[in-house]
Amino acid sequence: MQAPQFHTLSQPGDAEQLAREAAAGLLAHPAHSHPKLFYDRLGSHLFDAITELAEYDLTRNEAEVFALHGPEIAAAVRQRLPAHPTLVDLGAGSCAKGERLMQLVDPGRYLAVDISVDFLRHSLDCLQRAHPQRELVGVGLDFSEHLALPEALTTPHSLVFYPGSSIGNFAPEAARRFLSEALALSRGGALLIGVDLVKDAAELEAAYDDVLGVTAAFNLNLLRRLNGLLGADFRPREWQHLSLWNEAEQRVEMHLEAREALGVHWPGQERVFLKGERIHTENAHKWTLEGFDALLREAGCTRTQAWTDARRRFALWLAS
Repeated sequence: MQAPQFHTLSQPGDAEQLAREAAAGLLAHPAHSHPKLFYDRLGSHLFDAITELAEYDLTRNEAEVFALHGPEIAAAVRQRLPAHPTLVDLGAGSCAKGERLMQLVDPGRYLAVDISVDFLRHSLDCLQRAHPQRELVGVGLDFSEHLALPEALTTPHSLVFYPGSSIGNFAPEAARRFLSEALALSRGGALLIGVDLVKDAAELEAAYDDVLGVTAAFNLNLLRRLNGLLGADFRPREWQHLSLWNEAEQRVEMHLEAREALGVHWPGQERVFLKGERIHTENAHKWTLEGFDALLREAGCTRTQAWTDARRRFALWLAS
């Protein structure tokens, strides 16, 4: 059995840069944090647990799309790409979705990209044991601000896969930019991307505030991450998780709200939070079928095709 290749595309100052970004967000008014900070090893495991919750049906709806339309999706990929294309899995995490897609498109190389390096290494080791003859390559990369890989790692006419609905973390203009970069990364190939669709507000809020408190733990784990990154003294018990639907922006927002007036300290800095003051930790934009198709075309796609689950709650697009 061959071992997966692994590349960490980072510079020695990356942790310092993350710390600077985190500090700037905490000192801003209102305070905010980037969703990429959720995904340390524990945060990645907590997110996997979220996908099993009754309230969070996004992952099951996505699986239904593949179950209903898998052969049609595979045929559409074969029409646009050569046999055995490189499969570039963005935000690969556990690689479970990439493994499912491998069974449909039989890639010549599987290239998994994720910000959580340790978690991705473990996932690829497990995947290699299950598929000993596959060429597996892991890339540790933060692509939240810019998506690009060295040309030596990619091949022409690749299939870039961005499952789930992580595109929802991007504001519309940033999403358009990301889609353009994903198309460029495919080098004349195609993009297969998942999108969560607009639903009832109460359903959406519940999906991000489950009764077991797993999403709350995921959100509160951010404070532990900030403590480690900044040397801060957040006490998670002093904060509560909130989710709300912003109708005007068509997005679910996640926040951490101070239960009482408190101060947070880290070397050389302090931030005082009033009771009820919030840290805005994530946006999850939702789309209509027409709206996202228009966004793809603004990003440079000239050929798009979409599939949905039976209730039209989730969509999967193939774009080139």
